[in-house]
Amino acid sequence: MMYQEKENPLRDKSYAFALLMLKKCINLQKESKEYVISKQLMRSATSIGANIEEAIRGQSGKDFIHKVSISYKEARETHYWIRLLGDAEILSQDETNEYLEKVEELLRIMTSIQKTMKTKLNN
Repeated sequence: MMYQEKENPLRDKSYAFALLMLKKCINLQKESKEYVISKQLMRSATSIGANIEEAIRGQSGKDFIHKVSISYKEARETHYWIRLLGDAEILSQDETNEYLEKVEELLRIMTSIQKTMKTKLNN
């Protein structure tokens, strides 16, 4: 039987987003021969979830906030690359909107978590 962690919406959503972006970036490299920006997007998009995984097993509340903050910065960078690829018409308008919506959801969740944790640490 495989070990399963308890449900964590941010972990699950960031993993699903990383997988979606990984597949899209590989596709961009194969079909469009676009390597530079797609590699940047792949790196930042997969880093979001990797840092969330680290945050979940953080050593302290401050460590948790630090790792979530890194994930937030990676999500902002990802947002930038998606907009750039969309405006360059390398991504379709529908793809751009879908990906931006997903990364913006992650940003909202992380903002809420950061505010809650900072309040808890200050009390």
